Amino acid sequence: MSFGALIEKVSESEAMLEAQERRMAADWRQFKHSWRMGWTPARIVIAGLSSGYLMGKAGVAGKTGTGTLQLLTALSGLFAGGSAQAAAGEAEAAANSVQQATGNMPPASIDTGLLTTQPLDAL
Repeated sequence: MSFGALIEKVSESEAMLEAQERRMAADWRQFKHSWRMGWTPARIVIAGLSSGYLMGKAGVAGKTGTGTLQLLTALSGLFAGGSAQAAAGEAEAAANSVQQATGNMPPASIDTGLLTTQPLDAL
């Protein structure tokens, strides 16, 4: 086989690979969309209830230790509450710093891209 034929064969193989990648990406997007559309709230509730019933019937909670599960549940609630409280504190601090920086100035108006403290009527 000549060098030119090898280059042509490699180019064809690359084109086929790229086409396959595009098909795979399109198939994945379709699958992901179908999967998300399939999980309606009613199906989520039914899946949760049925899995809870089956876990209760199988007695899995007694084998794995309910204390561990309760500890994880309590810790997740604790971290969620702490994160929310920290976010609220940061938001309050940011609001205070903005208020101090503006010093109760009137809202800025825009004049040719520059910020001014004059109302638009005065311009």
